[in-house]
Amino acid sequence: MEIRTVHANGLEFAYLTLGDGPLALCLHGFPDTAHTWRHLMPALAERGYRAVAPFLRGYAPTEIPADGAYEGAALAADVRALHEELGGGADAVVIGHDWGAFPVHQCAGRFRRAVALAVPPPGALAGGFFDYEQLRRSFYIFLFQTPLAETAAAAPGFLDGLWRDWSPGYDATEDLAFVRRSLLDDPANLAAAIGYYRAMLGTTPPSGRYPEPEPEARGPVLYLHGAQDGCLGAGLVKDVTAHLPAGSRAEVVADAGHFLHLERPDEVNRLILDWLGPA
Repeated sequence: MEIRTVHANGLEFAYLTLGDGPLALCLHGFPDTAHTWRHLMPALAERGYRAVAPFLRGYAPTEIPADGAYEGAALAADVRALHEELGGGADAVVIGHDWGAFPVHQCAGRFRRAVALAVPPPGALAGGFFDYEQLRRSFYIFLFQTPLAETAAAAPGFLDGLWRDWSPGYDATEDLAFVRRSLLDDPANLAAAIGYYRAMLGTTPPSGRYPEPEPEARGPVLYLHGAQDGCLGAGLVKDVTAHLPAGSRAEVVADAGHFLHLERPDEVNRLILDWLGPA
């Protein structure tokens, strides 16, 4: 896979790319990198897509935004700009995991087909997020609102522990090596990744630079969730299809945790490729 750069929405984005054909935009989450799509991208390229996996804003080697904006509207603006600057047309598709799923839910109508993994649309969670067991899983979100966040997240074993808890039994050695290069070599990158969570709960006020996206027709979404997800319990997303656009589908992948596309790549690739269809 080649690594290239593109200027979009005022930032210099680094991205991995493989293949030729219609754009397949692949968006990673936390604590992760564009390399998370190393199993899916060759499959997309073989199917006739141009797979592109950007490093999200603030994740090295992508630029850290000078305005410190990490609200959901900024991520959606990034996706719209990347779609345009990468030459995506009406035949483009989008796949997002974890934080990468947030703009998928907002921008699905801009793409021919869309896939979201591990994070459902906000309405699907309802009050379930405040269940005791889920609050226990989500301790890091509340930790990240405090001045201790960067010190705690940079401590040896913290990010390793998240991967271990979220995807029990999965060997994340390779993934964590990529994560350390992207987030831990420079403290500013780790602060950027934590900034997403501070914006989510309002600890950091919205920048005001990115208005909420205008309402648009929402295209159908394939939603995938690991049955053993230790980050967001699968029990919270039983009725997810009621909160997705018409024509959408949801699947729970057995024997998989939060990073289901890495744990069960053959099955997840098949589900995604069947949903996307030929390029």
